[in-house]
Amino acid sequence: MTPETSHDQAIAERVQQVQLKIAAACQLAGRSLEAVRLVAVSKTRPVSDVMAAMRAGVQHFGENRVEEAVTKIPQTAPANPNWHMIGHIQSRKARDVIGPFSLIHSVDRPDLAEKLSRLAVERRVDLPVLIQINISGETSKSGLNAIDWRDDSQRRHELWNTIRSLAALPGLQVRGLMTMAPIVEDMKETRPVFKGLAALRDALCADLTLDLAELSMGMTDDYPIAIEEGATLVRIGRAIFGER
Repeated sequence: MTPETSHDQAIAERVQQVQLKIAAACQLAGRSLEAVRLVAVSKTRPVSDVMAAMRAGVQHFGENRVEEAVTKIPQTAPANPNWHMIGHIQSRKARDVIGPFSLIHSVDRPDLAEKLSRLAVERRVDLPVLIQINISGETSKSGLNAIDWRDDSQRRHELWNTIRSLAALPGLQVRGLMTMAPIVEDMKETRPVFKGLAALRDALCADLTLDLAELSMGMTDDYPIAIEEGATLVRIGRAIFGER
């Protein structure tokens, strides 16, 4: 067995383990396996790793850095998997995310949404996006501030107005919400964050008559809990590609 074959086999085995855990979490939550999509986070990984994961059945890949993604994505042709932008987007890079990605997870501020809207209109495309939400209140996390949204009427009012305005922007298709949980020792400690995002989505849909079907939440250390709480997209890197 060559080193390349061994490496590909290791990725395939890790993909299988992740898929088994996704299936177990779906079963525990009484959800259909088809309701959850695995997004393999391929940042800093070579194209050969992406191709190995594709051969193992992965169809969705997530990138954090625009400049890395725009050079990597063309190298996966003609297979052309679904690419997701999951990282912070600088305003000067906004133009580059329109076209290569099937879904933008990280629209974390109104000015970015407005710029993406203008660019999408210019190019006459509809851009599917998720609104990034900071549920935990961590200052290190990006996203619209939603801490204590249930109890703080002023914050709720401001958040509702912001989401309403973003959903109305031309050229954008707001399909759901995304969040990142804190790093904790026990993954069960992340449950309130994921439960909170799902509850926020349900409240927004009810009050604003929006269709926010997607919940992007859960990473290598906590994705089973996220699935139990309603995640439709889980972003898994280390559990598939190994340590960097």
